[in-house]
Amino acid sequence: MNNSEILARIDHTQLKAVSTEADIDALCEEAIKYKTASVCIPPSYVAYARKKFGEALNICTVIGFPLGYSTTAAKVFEAQCAVADGADELDMVVNLGDVKNGYFDKVTAEIAALKKAACGKVLKVIVETCYLTEEEKTALCRCVTDGGADYIKTSTGFGTAGARLEDIRLFKEHIGSGVKMKAAGGIKTKEELEAFISEGCDRIGTSSAVKILAEDGADR
Repeated sequence: MNNSEILARIDHTQLKAVSTEADIDALCEEAIKYKTASVCIPPSYVAYARKKFGEALNICTVIGFPLGYSTTAAKVFEAQCAVADGADELDMVVNLGDVKNGYFDKVTAEIAALKKAACGKVLKVIVETCYLTEEEKTALCRCVTDGGADYIKTSTGFGTAGARLEDIRLFKEHIGSGVKMKAAGGIKTKEELEAFISEGCDRIGTSSAVKILAEDGADR
């Protein structure tokens, strides 16, 4: 797989709380130059990026991020605002309290509500694997599938650990045929990017890929 093929699967990410307009500009310019799958930016910058860069960008943003314990109503409102501002993709965080309480029907219902609020836009569900048991991960694969989401995503990048190949292998066994996979958190080398893609990840969320692959030569 050459570098351009890898970049086409990257959600080029800048989610730091102290991100400035200059940071967002640089991210978006790199995404356009290197043809990444999307930029993933804070909700407060979605309208700014859409106005400045127009349809040249596929814009992803986050919902209920990074802890996931907002109410469903709050997440739905966030999603509606993000879509109105011009977001193409939404990465929502599940309510981990509901997961730990075993309220998987409630988790599924929330995912379905967010999918409806997304109005046809892509919905990715962040399950934050570092806090989950194997049984919880398996149950969440069913929630994501039954809730109608487009992707299951490993991590926020703000938890105690990020993506692991073994979690992607578990997802593959338990998600529905229409659900894709996104790995995020701690993926910082070309070898890691290739490994996650080889295991079946359609997207990788990272702030490092453009720097790594641009230095290596984007066409190699």
